[in-house]
Amino acid sequence: MSTSDPTDPQRIAAATSGSGRAAAILAFMVERLGGVDTGGLERSCSRRRDSIRFGAGALGLERAEVYLSSQAYAPHRHDTYAIGVTTAGVQTFRYRGTRRVCLPGQLHVLHPDETHDGAAGTADGFGYRILYFAPELVRDALHGEALPFVADPIQAPTPTTGLVGSLLADIDAPISDLTRAEVAAVLADTLRSLSGRRDRLPVSLDVRAVELAREYLAAHASEQTPASTLEAVTGADRFTLARHFRRAFGTSPDRYRTMRRLALARAAIERGVPLAQAAARAGFTDQSHMTRQFKRTYGLTPARWSALVEDGTATVGGGIGAARTAAREARPGLLASVVGRS
Repeated sequence: MSTSDPTDPQRIAAATSGSGRAAAILAFMVERLGGVDTGGLERSCSRRRDSIRFGAGALGLERAEVYLSSQAYAPHRHDTYAIGVTTAGVQTFRYRGTRRVCLPGQLHVLHPDETHDGAAGTADGFGYRILYFAPELVRDALHGEALPFVADPIQAPTPTTGLVGSLLADIDAPISDLTRAEVAAVLADTLRSLSGRRDRLPVSLDVRAVELAREYLAAHASEQTPASTLEAVTGADRFTLARHFRRAFGTSPDRYRTMRRLALARAAIERGVPLAQAAARAGFTDQSHMTRQFKRTYGLTPARWSALVEDGTATVGGGIGAARTAAREARPGLLASVVGRS
């Protein structure tokens, strides 16, 4: 199979960020789908343009959103794991000698160095979001265990795979050092479960470690606390801490810190601080970062929430009344009422 001519106007449009390693792999592996009337696709107002867009990443982690209808992947392989979720259409690919079909909502799980291709199963094209992650992240999170192998690459949505899907809900969300540890633990545990390995014996919760972590994050919410700092504070490794924190508080360390930042931002906004300044003081990357987190948590943008507060209408019900209470009373002891689930 020959790859697309890079000067061909029908070639895939790729916008890359971060290391660009996966972007380069995808760009070289895409070729024209045989038998598709690309001229007709051009004329169709309802057909999306083929594209690959990369979101925020971190060391050993890359996320992408892809849509293909007139293009297909030639056989290729990655040196990373890949877990994706089909978001539109029907995705087909050959993997370990068998043609697979992945429908919307289903996950596809690819082991490192396994050859596969990819194409639309119908003329309507297909879309998916995908996470590429380094095998060493999984090995470290499993404390040296052999890499899990998932025999069936197509997985239906279940509670086991739900957290993986949440990692792809917003591929533009920044991945902090704390988030990277949480992601590694989630992916490792998911792969281990899907591989059919027997669960390890349950380990008692390290209450002291998670309380120390919570107290530190609450006191330093606006700071960019790396995972190594929490390891030093608690005496627990980052992957164990991520797992135990979620078991103790129902959320991840990074999400808990985000909620503390939102409380700081709300208090500042109520005092009349401009939104951009409130975002910076609370520790958000910028105002748009704060806005995304604020709306995801309370269902309103900070500007709309501020206007409602000024109008005196944000007094009861929904997330608004809770937001005002939390803004005034944001203390570590209020964990049960203000912490969100990531």
